[in-house]
Amino acid sequence: MKRRYRSTLIWILVSLFTLAIAYYQRKTGPTYPLNKTVTIENKEYDYALLRSKGGKEPAIIKITVPDTSIHGIYKFKRINHPEDWSLQQMERDGDELLIILPPQPPAGKLRYQASLIHKGKIYSLTEAPVVIRFKGSVPLCFLLPHVIIMFVAMLFSTRTGVEALIKGEKTYIYTKLTVVLFFAGGLILGPVVQKYAFGSFWAGWPFGQDLTDNKTLLAFVFWLIALLRQRKNRKRTGWAVVASVVLLLVYLIPHSMFGSELDYSTGTIGTGNK
Repeated sequence: MKRRYRSTLIWILVSLFTLAIAYYQRKTGPTYPLNKTVTIENKEYDYALLRSKGGKEPAIIKITVPDTSIHGIYKFKRINHPEDWSLQQMERDGDELLIILPPQPPAGKLRYQASLIHKGKIYSLTEAPVVIRFKGSVPLCFLLPHVIIMFVAMLFSTRTGVEALIKGEKTYIYTKLTVVLFFAGGLILGPVVQKYAFGSFWAGWPFGQDLTDNKTLLAFVFWLIALLRQRKNRKRTGWAVVASVVLLLVYLIPHSMFGSELDYSTGTIGTGNK
């Protein structure tokens, strides 16, 4: 009975830890919205500047500003393209001011900057231009399982590491489950999502420098070693601890860093850029 309670407690703690990592992933990285607040005459206006857009439609950033005496301007230009900034007025739609950025090919990036204007005074919405990356539409039937399985793999990875540390009898079983989950989520569904988003199944080593692909491959290799070591001898659980730490470090690296980027001058998609 005591063993069952201990196992339940470990699962609860590991689950909370995994949720914390998921929250960290949600709030970090170069593709998540940049949440900001601007104050105009003692009134605060909250807004979120997009840094990623899927599909073929324009990227529309909405800022709720009921005061019609406030208007806005913005400018944008393509990255890796010799062009001048395009300056535009924000459109008003009821209580909202709209920043409308033209759609780009997959992995195409725009640099944009916006300001609100009230009584001749300019209120910049960012200190520096924001980069938004465009991508193709990824069907939910592939994207949702990919995300869920990857975090379930993280859950089992952490649980396996703990089981190995306490010399538990289920280390080998948990190791096999982690390998299967990580293979399915990272090396099967991951490339499918990448294909829909950026046109290639794999952009990591040896074909490119995509950090997401490379860190996925690295973590899987460590877990495969952990499985093979235990397959010969169930007591060789040290590699399971190492593999769980490696996967944790992988998840602590913000998602989509040094990812795909379109070179407009050549029409090719490279990797290794923030």
